[in-house]
Amino acid sequence: MKALGARLTFVLSLILLVGCDHGTKYVAKAGLQGHHPHTLIRGVLDLQYVEHTDVAFDLLRWIPEGARGPILIFAGAAGLVALAAFLLRRPPRSRAGQLALLLVTAGALGNYLDRIVRGYVVDFIHLHHWPVFNVADSCVTIGAILLGLTALRGPRATTARPAPG
Repeated sequence: MKALGARLTFVLSLILLVGCDHGTKYVAKAGLQGHHPHTLIRGVLDLQYVEHTDVAFDLLRWIPEGARGPILIFAGAAGLVALAAFLLRRPPRSRAGQLALLLVTAGALGNYLDRIVRGYVVDFIHLHHWPVFNVADSCVTIGAILLGLTALRGPRATTARPAPG
């Protein structure tokens, strides 16, 4: 019963995070598309509408755009299936590991749905000297950092130590 509750919590949290991502993308598209960037902190942060057909840092810019879309759809599907299989077979035991994988999954799913529905990913958060990104990208980044920190910490001891004496 406890495992069912944990899975239900994971799925509901996933839906909430993907919903937040897509809600912010909808607002960004409606309010920013066709307009100049909206400055929040001069020289640091603004809101700027971008339709992104590549991956982070435009790493696939060398692939023609006509081929890039199908590759990203196929690779995204394969990645999400692999992640789902991993989560079903070996769910993380630590709360940090669970949160990390939740964030990575939500971010990947949010951007993947954009690619399926729109053919591009809506980005709108612009920290100067950094590429424009979105809530899903933030989830993936924070989740990956948390996953790395969890891995560096190593497994926790699961057996009690005998009392001295």
